[in-house]
Order: sequence, then C-alpha cells, then structure tokens
Amino acid sequence: MTESASPRGMSAGATLLFAVAAGAAVGNLYWAQPILDAIGADVGVSASTAGLIITVTQLGYAVGVFFLVPLGDVVDRRRAIPLFMLLAAAMLGLSALAPTFPILLATLGLVGVSTVSGQFLAPLAGDLATDAQRGRVLGTVASGLLLGIMIARAVSGIATDLIGWRALYALIALVMVVLAFVMWRSLPRLEPRARVSYPALLASVLRTHLVSATARAVGLIGAAAMASFTLFWTALTLLLSAEPFGFSATQIGLVNLVGIGGAVAAQLVGRLYDRGLAVPAIGAGLVLAILAFAVSGVAPHSLVAVMASIALYSIGVQSVMVLTQTRMLAIDPSARSRLNTVFVVGNFLGGSVGSTLAVALWDLGGWPLVMVAAAAILAFALVVWTLQRRRSLAL
Repeated sequence: MTESASPRGMSAGATLLFAVAAGAAVGNLYWAQPILDAIGADVGVSASTAGLIITVTQLGYAVGVFFLVPLGDVVDRRRAIPLFMLLAAAMLGLSALAPTFPILLATLGLVGVSTVSGQFLAPLAGDLATDAQRGRVLGTVASGLLLGIMIARAVSGIATDLIGWRALYALIALVMVVLAFVMWRSLPRLEPRARVSYPALLASVLRTHLVSATARAVGLIGAAAMASFTLFWTALTLLLSAEPFGFSATQIGLVNLVGIGGAVAAQLVGRLYDRGLAVPAIGAGLVLAILAFAVSGVAPHSLVAVMASIALYSIGVQSVMVLTQTRMLAIDPSARSRLNTVFVVGNFLGGSVGSTLAVALWDLGGWPLVMVAAAAILAFALVVWTLQRRRSLAL
C-alpha cells in the first residue's frame, strides 16, 4: 500500500507535538555540552578531555542517521519512532550509571546512534502537510529541533547544580519513555511506501547525494552551519567558565537562554519558504552569523559583546539551518527520509569537526582564534551559496 498524506494537512496541535518530540530527541545530544567540567570531575578527566563526549555523541548520531533514518521511507513510522525513543531512553539510563569515562563515551555514543526519532519526524511532517503549509510546518518542526538543543544546553547546567548530572540523565531517560508512549498513541497509522531491500535503500542514499547538485550544495551549507554551531557553543562554555567570567554551570545555562530567541525567530523563516524567499534568506542568515563572530571576536572579555554575539549568531545560523533542511526535503517528496539522511549526516559530521576544533583552537589561541575559524567556515558556505544560488538552489 502506498503511504499518503492527510488531505487536511497538519493541524497546529500535531505540528506542535512533532516539534516538541523532535526537540526532546535531539536535545539528548547536547545535555553534556555545558557541564563538561562537572562530568569530567566526576569521572576523573579534564574539561578538555571531557569534550570528547560531544564529538563521540555526534559521530554516533551521524552513524545512526545514515543507517536508520532511511528506513523511514519503507517502514511503519508509527512503530519505528516510539521504538527508537525507548532505545534512546535505555542508553541514557546506562549513561547515568557509567562508572568510568571510557564506558561513558561508549554509552553516549550509543545515545547518539539511537536518538534518531526526531529525524523520522521531520520527513513525516513534510509528508502529512499540504503544499501550502509545508514550509511553515517544516519550519516549526525544524525550529523544535533547534529549541531542543538550546533548551538542553540551558537547563542542563541548572539541573546539574541542583541534582547532579547523573540524576539529570536518569530523568531525561524517563521523559523519553513518556514521549514514546505519547507518540505511539498520537501518530497516524501509515503503511510503508514500497518494499526495498536494505542494501538498495542505503545505496539510494548515496545516489541521491551524487546525482543531485541541489542536495550537494544545500548539504555543504548545512554542514558548514552545523560546524560553526558546535564550534561556537562548545568554545563558549570554555570562555564563560574561565576568567574573567568564571561562570558556574547554572550561569552558563542562563546565558544559553539568549540563543533560544534565535530558534523562535527561525521558526518564522519557514514562512519565507512558502513565499519563495528561502534562497535570499539563507544568504542573509550567513552574513548575519559572520557579523556576530566579529562582535565578540574583537571584545572577548566583554559580556555585553558576547551576549550580543549569541543573539545575532543564533538568529542568523538557526534561520540557515531551518531553511536548508526545508529545501532539502523538497527535492524529492518520495525520498524525504533519504534526503534527510544526506542532510543530517553531513550536518553532524560537520558538527563533530566543529566540536573537535573548538578544543584545539581554544588551546592554541582562545576565543579570538575560534571566532576567526568559525567565520572562515561560514564564509565558505557563503561562497557555495553565491556560486549555486541561480543553478542548484533555485526554487
């Protein structure tokens, strides 16, 4: 039987539920980012070494997305999404119990592999939405993914100071179990589109990337945006925890709340896609993000400059993330899960590069060098956007 979208599209309530569930899922990758000091102290490693947690989790996520998310085009997603939520809950619970740093790296890597339910939800939302509302719906779900990242970063520091990081991870595991039940009850019953062998399915993911110039260009821009994102936020934790700031995990979490405004603003840019303005908006977002790096790069010890940089960067880069994902999912409606795989794997490979660079560049030249590198990454994305805007990115 062929899977079909609801003729009435996505209701506001369903769109909100998808956004919340997707955000909760992807947030699992980021709970550790602001609390590297606390985790490192508990398992006997430095904060810089603990930064490997972010890299391993993101690499695990890239593996999970590549090998699991394409299944969204051929399996019953009403069963698959809650199942992966339960697997992620189990891995989060094991992470809360990990006695040593190597074991914690392994369990959090498996958290990355299993926490892919959010990337099943975005293509499903695209399938269920009508043509007229697709940009708005996908923009809302994509913004939910970004809000999940920002809220996880903001809340984890506060929660760690109150109950400890292990109790936090146990609580997150419980939340994922509850969400799995809610999604199982709420998702529509949909039959898979077609029966395709698993090797053929994975091969089609690679073929999609190779034959589509649009997919390659959008993927490069998305990966660059994500690399700058993890570079910026990982290094920001190091900046704020060091002198002259010396912020606690709670204070760092509160600073992260500034970035939530960017995710809220990014939700609105999905409407630009529906109006045919996605391409210029992507370019504007890249320019705004690069300007944000200049603001704090020249004044790394000014809290006002850092806060302004966070606000500007969040609006710019998160708008780029929403619009590039929405554009990617529009290339071929029959292969949205595979297109999303191409996009997200590229993003999180870029993200792992960014988080790794953050630690290395911080040790070499501190915040100013980090800002130069982040600006260079987005300048590359802007070059790709400029060269491809008329040909590959044309809507």
